[in-house]
Amino acid sequence: MLNIALSLSDFLYLKRKGPINFTAAKKRRMLRHLGAQRTPQHNLKLATLLGLTAGFVNAEGFLGFSVLTTNVTGHAALFAERIAFQDWKTVVVIALWMFLFLAGAFFTSLVLSFTGENQRFSYFIPVIIEILILLVSAFYGYKYDGTLVSKEFFAGSLLFAMGLQNALVSMVSGSVVRTTHLTGTFTDLGIDLAQILHGDKAERPKLKSKIKLRTYIIFFFMAGAVLGAYLFHRFGFPSFFAPITTLLFALLYDMLRIRAKRYYRTGVNAIKRSIGHTE
Repeated sequence: MLNIALSLSDFLYLKRKGPINFTAAKKRRMLRHLGAQRTPQHNLKLATLLGLTAGFVNAEGFLGFSVLTTNVTGHAALFAERIAFQDWKTVVVIALWMFLFLAGAFFTSLVLSFTGENQRFSYFIPVIIEILILLVSAFYGYKYDGTLVSKEFFAGSLLFAMGLQNALVSMVSGSVVRTTHLTGTFTDLGIDLAQILHGDKAERPKLKSKIKLRTYIIFFFMAGAVLGAYLFHRFGFPSFFAPITTLLFALLYDMLRIRAKRYYRTGVNAIKRSIGHTE
């Protein structure tokens, strides 16, 4: 999904494999193209898959643990209320939740910084950690007993996972896509709709692209939430396998595209060399 210039490692890898097809190399990955050089199609794919994942987690986390686990906005108000009532135990728990969301974002940024945003599979670590956290809720969520400690563990782990995802999506999209909450998305959509009515006509294609992206984020987040609520009422905590499956699909999509492009490029080069020898 990500439209980046080739990194040095990519360049050297393709150089060893034969003639470089820059067009194919630029289009080959979902999670590797970064920032402002991304195309709208890359961001739409990102918004679809990870918006759906966040919707699943938002609904299932709330129904399972009675806590909103995809953002910290509501927790800030609850944090202030508990301080006002001097409920210090709950204050500590809520502070921990907000810190864990922050820690998730910090960890993703650290991983991408150390591995290099353009390195092959640099996004792999945060996504795998998110999958492992969701597996804990899928397998052990039934042990949730409503106590403060239990709520602290399960809700906190999901908030950490959503911090991981939100930072990953934000970094690879150049802060264009955020999938774990909708407040900013609705705000930006309202601004874009007003601008398309009264703004410069030359900017309309770009605005239409932004409106489409924001609509995708909202739709797939809501679709994930509705489907997640239905699955949780039907299956309970195993419903967390739905977002796990979505994340695995995103990873496999990227890996299989890389492998397919590699085999295609190797095969084409081999045919060209064979033709060259016959001539």
